[in-house]
Amino acid sequence: MFKWKRSLTVMAATTVIAGSLAACGSSSEKTASTSNPASASAAPTTAASSEPVKLRIMWWGAQNRHDATLKALELYTKNNPNVTFEPEYSGMDGYLDKLSTQAAANNAPDIVQLDPGWTPDWAARKQLADLSSVNVSKFDPKLLAGGKSGGKQYGIPLGSVGFGMIYDKSAMDKLGIKNPANGWNWDEFFALAKESKSKLPAGTYFTKDYSGNYFVYSAYQYAKGKGTVISDDGKFHVDQATFLEWTKKFEELRKDGIIPPADVNASDKENDPKLDLMVAGKILMRYCFSSGYGTYDSLKKGAYALVTMPRANEAGGWLKPSMYLAVSANSKKQEEAKKFVDWFVNDQEAAKILTTVRGLPANKDVATLLQANLSDVDKVSLELLRAVEKDGQTWTAGPGGWTNFIDKDWALVGDQISFGKVTPEQAFDQLKSAAKSYEK
Repeated sequence: MFKWKRSLTVMAATTVIAGSLAACGSSSEKTASTSNPASASAAPTTAASSEPVKLRIMWWGAQNRHDATLKALELYTKNNPNVTFEPEYSGMDGYLDKLSTQAAANNAPDIVQLDPGWTPDWAARKQLADLSSVNVSKFDPKLLAGGKSGGKQYGIPLGSVGFGMIYDKSAMDKLGIKNPANGWNWDEFFALAKESKSKLPAGTYFTKDYSGNYFVYSAYQYAKGKGTVISDDGKFHVDQATFLEWTKKFEELRKDGIIPPADVNASDKENDPKLDLMVAGKILMRYCFSSGYGTYDSLKKGAYALVTMPRANEAGGWLKPSMYLAVSANSKKQEEAKKFVDWFVNDQEAAKILTTVRGLPANKDVATLLQANLSDVDKVSLELLRAVEKDGQTWTAGPGGWTNFIDKDWALVGDQISFGKVTPEQAFDQLKSAAKSYEK
């Protein structure tokens, strides 16, 4: 289970497919029978009314996403004159706070864009409507899994991204350091890190200190065949031997000066032209979604390349929905809202307007329609996505109620590891103890 608190940051930074595509299910999905599932919508359980309806819809993103979404809303109203919209959109800052405040007052918009990591909590609090009537026959079950709770679909994926790594190819070539290749493993990762030591200039490091990073460790444990860090039934599931192996490997890299000292590591600010350690030339590699490539390429044109997350017994990376579209459980216009959601994710004319502002569309037929016009930058991102799709792990948001454990408790212990305040053994004990208050 991976609740990705940074996925909102990644997706909000997107400006093209490479910054949105390139920007982990159940075997039984409810689908509607249509002659053309890619362009037709499943009929809602209750027919939508022909009476005038105004739907409130809320999303976050960059300006290109706003512009495209507004045009799509115009098209929907043109095709359905009785339906108009009251859009609420912004950047990522303050979005969740505003939406949470509205929901607490039973005044959430009818249709909301959600980060995948929020969905289980929102579903558990019964704030989302059942969207099982939406046609998902052309969607990968790996993308649908995170939007489910209790066998019902509460979030419809808007796009797909692959979890891997990005590296400074230009710098590595100049230094004579071997480039990693898709399908590489964790043994090769640590070996390459050690081999790079003699070639790294002063003040330059192989990668960040990921010893206490929840998500990269999650990929390591997943790859080792030890499952998810938090089980689907809401239990602390960190494998102690695997955790100690991981943290001690990074402890060795830290002592050898192959990863940054704690203060430098803590100064990193992803995607910032000056504070991002890779952009600043201080590290050669970092984790990245396929959605991150466009942003990085815009900062240093042609300098970077993507590679799959290292594997072990199993793949390390996973296929993840970029974000979900959901309907508020308190909406008095649920059937019209569901009808719109179905159209938004399945209609080809809508897709031509929306393009890839929320990632490569999750509907496979729609995605194929758009792939013909991808730029060279987009294709780099797509290559990682396709590599992850082959055997990547399934991403799920898992049980609700663990957000603070990931964002606060694990982050605090991670800092303590990096600064040498606790041993790997003490770190594990602290995490296990903190998890008790979250376990069901």
